[in-house]
Amino acid sequence: MNGRQFTQLVLLSAVWGGSFPLIRVAAPAFGPVAMACLRCALAALVLSAIMGWTRQAWPARAHWRSLTGLGVLTLVVPFVLYNWAGLVLPAGYSAVLNATSPMFGVLAGVLLAQERFTPSKLIGCVVGLLGVTLLLGLGPVNPGLNVVLAAIACVVAAACYGFGAIYMKRATLAHQALPASAVVHLTSAVVLMPGAALTAPSQAVGLPALLALLVLGAVTSGFTYWISMRLMREIPASAATSSAFLIPLFGVTWGAVFLGEPLTAGLLPGVLLILLASALLTGFHPFRTFKYFSR
Repeated sequence: MNGRQFTQLVLLSAVWGGSFPLIRVAAPAFGPVAMACLRCALAALVLSAIMGWTRQAWPARAHWRSLTGLGVLTLVVPFVLYNWAGLVLPAGYSAVLNATSPMFGVLAGVLLAQERFTPSKLIGCVVGLLGVTLLLGLGPVNPGLNVVLAAIACVVAAACYGFGAIYMKRATLAHQALPASAVVHLTSAVVLMPGAALTAPSQAVGLPALLALLVLGAVTSGFTYWISMRLMREIPASAATSSAFLIPLFGVTWGAVFLGEPLTAGLLPGVLLILLASALLTGFHPFRTFKYFSR
């Protein structure tokens, strides 16, 4: 991985970390399913416009079914789950729980016979579960039933990202990144449309929620998904998911700056254990990695 690729990963982390405060603003106004549908539709519009400008063709219809499956795994399910969790959890919580996605990426590699399950990976799983438990027990939010269920929703969404990274890597080898990203968002919006129609908001939506949705759709979904797919053509899927290590830093920071969410010492043990678990499972070593990035 060269310096340009590493810089792109950091920028993606910053943008994706910012999506969690935006979800907290938009989810109560639109509802989890309708918001996910509109977010995918906006992303599809942006990506199709870029396709028209760059004169790229849509993938053959024979490939749309597999791209729809990728969309369900990496957009439909995690978007709805994170939106629902955003009704309950602070943005920083969701961002930290999202850092478990590299753990699931490694587990997916093991299940698909692409990686071996080593003792360090077993320890990583245990440490990760302990980190989630500490985060719920020591953070500023009382760990009631709704909080626990919302945390589980975030972990399931992170698992979708982890497993989806492997299938996204395969898609980048078969398709150009921009048309594939456009199809994935378009078909995801269609899948979500029936549920969105049944749960559409009955009251007028305020300007902050509208602006948050526009940024989520145009920037943190469409544009960054495309950039992520382009980057994944050049680097391994496990390296691409390493951006999740930085998302908690940005998510907690943006939540505190823009939403006034509390930063307490109780967050630190859970955050550190989750990041340690991800490092154990992926073989991430900061000193060795940064030396590698500098090449």
